[in-house]
Amino acid sequence: MDTINIIGAGLAGLMAAINLAKHNIKSNLISNMPSERAQSVLAEGGINACLNLMGEDDKIEYHAADTKRGGCNIESDESINNLVNIAPRIIDYLIKIGVPFQKENGKLIERNFGGQSKKRTAYAKSSTGKIIMTALIDEARKYEALGLIKRYSHHECIDVLVSDKRIDGIIINDTFNRKTFKLAGVTILAIGGLNGFFEGHITGSIMNNGNLQANLFKKGVEFRNLEFIQYHPTTIDIGFKRLLVSEAARGEGARLFIYKDNKQYYFMDDIHPLKSLAPRDVISRSEYLISKKYNTDIYLDFSNVKKEVWENKLPDLRQEIINYTNLDPKTNHIKVSPGIHYFMGGIKVNKNHKTNITGLYAIGECASIYHGANRLGGNSMLGAITGGIISSNDIINSNLNIKNELEEVSYVEQTYNPKYLKLLTAILIDSLSIVRDETNLIKGIKKIDEIILSNNLNEFELNKFLLAKAMILSANERKESRGAHYRLDYKEENDKFKKISVSKYINNEIKISFEEDI
Repeated sequence: MDTINIIGAGLAGLMAAINLAKHNIKSNLISNMPSERAQSVLAEGGINACLNLMGEDDKIEYHAADTKRGGCNIESDESINNLVNIAPRIIDYLIKIGVPFQKENGKLIERNFGGQSKKRTAYAKSSTGKIIMTALIDEARKYEALGLIKRYSHHECIDVLVSDKRIDGIIINDTFNRKTFKLAGVTILAIGGLNGFFEGHITGSIMNNGNLQANLFKKGVEFRNLEFIQYHPTTIDIGFKRLLVSEAARGEGARLFIYKDNKQYYFMDDIHPLKSLAPRDVISRSEYLISKKYNTDIYLDFSNVKKEVWENKLPDLRQEIINYTNLDPKTNHIKVSPGIHYFMGGIKVNKNHKTNITGLYAIGECASIYHGANRLGGNSMLGAITGGIISSNDIINSNLNIKNELEEVSYVEQTYNPKYLKLLTAILIDSLSIVRDETNLIKGIKKIDEIILSNNLNEFELNKFLLAKAMILSANERKESRGAHYRLDYKEENDKFKKISVSKYINNEIKISFEEDI
């Protein structure tokens, strides 16, 4: 089999490259930044797997049930089962390559995490992503030395060429010398979420700009569940982005509260059985509504977090909060608010991570699979690694072979007017807030249409506005509340919409439909 192209060198991309290399298949690992700066490094809390280590009689089917319920029952059983069944083997593999998961008395331990009925989140202090990435980077280097993985670590993929529903090549730009190349071959996208559509409001890397997704949408790549955007309930505004306060803190005893009648009111205790560890959509929505009702800020109280936990399990989180706020969470209440953290919606893939374009796969956060209407904490790193394994296995077992050739080409480099991007973000934040209604959704659609009709956008800017419009249209067409999508005008779930939404660009028009996930 010829060399496979992998765009993105985070958890998902690295895992795909390593798995291919194990089977003696070469890959090009293409990323605008080295793996050490991938968004995966930012992941804090842990990775889920049913290991049944904590005396709670956990079972894999419980993990599946929590994932299904957390995603509001629209994700297929087959996808969820693929995710939870492979999880214990992933933990075993990560331990073998050197990941030092947290232990007590020499035994691996797991912690509580939001939306889960059992302790099943393996972790390494509060820098789990960084530590797993370090191990995978070292593992990948072994195969780089053997010539099975070739790094293009300062190259940005700026376009994917599609012909007759088949990949025709990718365009990559050397960000050092500005030379542009066309590279043919089967391609795996591991390019992260749509952070660039919400700059300044996200916890993730601003390098995951969503530009490539926008170009793909215009070329006919199908997307799904674009209305489902997860707001993490505990983030801190640090100006250019949001600082995540890991769910691990609440797993270790931190509690959310407001000041009511000059007393601390722990509002989540009265809202959900899991209190401050309820699913993220529930907490974020509760924060939004209660802050409006009482015109107050939300705070996180760490007084229940024990000294040994700060020292052994959350030292890096504490230091991060001190660095950005000049407040020590050991002795201060920290003001928090919801921030955009994860996109359940993205490129539509099947159970093997194939897109509707032959020869093109999508994995990690850019692919919509596993998480339904709301992702559980601890399932993101699991989903990324799972996608890397499943997609590469499908390639290994397939007869698909597109010759891998590299040639220098002339290509107009993408440019984006910052004025339009700020305007786009403002429209999306207003339309796709934690609480939505038809009035704001229609207003957002009209604003985007006005900007598109002005004819002032270049091709690449137009593509971003079209994908943004698809997000708002998906939210408007889903006339119910489900998971991260909450509408004041349709407050209940409706079985008519117990389906995934599908967004397509056909004949110069955006089409939204609802389908059973298969």
